[in-house]
Amino acid sequence: MVKKLTKHGNSLALLIDRGVLDLLDIDADTPLDITTDGKSLIVSPVKDKARERKFRTALAAVNRRYGKALKRLAG
Repeated sequence: MVKKLTKHGNSLALLIDRGVLDLLDIDADTPLDITTDGKSLIVSPVKDKARERKFRTALAAVNRRYGKALKRLAG
């Protein structure tokens, strides 16, 4: 996808298509982390520590309950 920057006051804005926003679960209230590797701009949603903790807890519970079965299916 090729995009152009849009004039926004004295700044420039990058418009992100709805499909990409939905895919990444981003809305107007989502804090974004903007970094660069020196050649590219990297825009990522800020990691929500509470959400990450909840995910890790759920993952551990699934692994405890179904870990052996999942390993058998994978092997």
